[in-house]
Amino acid sequence: MFKVLTLNNIADAGLQEFPSDLYQVSNNITDPDAILLRSFDLHQYPIPSSVKVIGRAGAGVNNIPLPLLTHKGVPVLNTPGANANAVCELVLAGMLIASRQLNHALNYVKNLTCSEEELSSIIERDKKQFAGQEILGKTLGVVGLGSIGVKVANAAHALGMQVIGYDPQITINRAWELSSNVNQAKHLEEVLRTADYITFHIPLIPETKGMVATQELSYMKPSVVLLNFSRDGIIDQSALISSLENKKIFKYVSDFPHQFLRKYESVITLPHLGASTKEAEENCAVMIAKQMRAYLEYGAIGSSVNFPMVDASPQRELTRLAIVNANIPNMVAKISSTLGSAEFNIVSLNNKSKDEIAYTLIDLDHDVNDPLISTLKNIEGVIQVRKIGLC
Repeated sequence: MFKVLTLNNIADAGLQEFPSDLYQVSNNITDPDAILLRSFDLHQYPIPSSVKVIGRAGAGVNNIPLPLLTHKGVPVLNTPGANANAVCELVLAGMLIASRQLNHALNYVKNLTCSEEELSSIIERDKKQFAGQEILGKTLGVVGLGSIGVKVANAAHALGMQVIGYDPQITINRAWELSSNVNQAKHLEEVLRTADYITFHIPLIPETKGMVATQELSYMKPSVVLLNFSRDGIIDQSALISSLENKKIFKYVSDFPHQFLRKYESVITLPHLGASTKEAEENCAVMIAKQMRAYLEYGAIGSSVNFPMVDASPQRELTRLAIVNANIPNMVAKISSTLGSAEFNIVSLNNKSKDEIAYTLIDLDHDVNDPLISTLKNIEGVIQVRKIGLC
């Protein structure tokens, strides 16, 4: 029986993916085999030594201590793309709210104090202060063409916008999905200078933290609508404040509220609603549950931020070892030699690596005893050895 500890509320559709005869799933479990979470901050959480895998029902993993888990040989799985449509729709909504000043207009109507007879004339008198602009024919710059960025770019083009995209690391699959009408920028500056609207869809990593600072903001048009539904920290706070104070940008729309932003009329902040749809939460929960099961039950790794992708199918008649080791020379030879010395025949071997970690799945022709597993664990460079009990 596998034990899964949940640290956030997870959609029932995902929890139902864990069969009750194989899994105990609860928010109150000791010595779990796996941890399933959404936004729970794991950085200060004591992770039990029993944990074999972490599942994040979402794409971002800033709340997870990746170096620590990688050192322990624990893969962190996530669900990129599962909430892409939800975020895409919110970005489009953000553009329209900013363009038509809908937030101010809504507040104006809500706060009116007048009689029914006066209402029409007052609204007719005041509505010109909420005059906006149309997005048709305007240029949208999309920085980051992953699953969300591609959807935003294609949807904006379908709405009649000109679209320019920038992503020096775009994958082949995303390039195939991207409309041929989206123009390619060779440099970020080209997007910043050209676009009427700019939206970011990139991860928050050391290379992207504060990447939009004073110089980058200076490239933009004073009429620009800047949208951040990506990650808090992409845009430098002090540079943003300066641009808002000096009216260097027209509107800033963000899914990451801060106290310092609340005083600016040109700022629209939302309470981190990017993936907050029933459909997105279910998609993420189902996708991560399936990945966690695949890893625990037969060692396959789908989408992982710190481990390589490894395809594998159940081999009911065989014993399978999942071995995590440092990505250094001669490791496969040492492992194979140890198994050969114990008179084990290797039926199949699948070895993949990512950065400093290597992961090997080995199918053997008969069962492995604990002393041999201990011998494998004692090989220099081996981090973790797991015998997978296949059903």
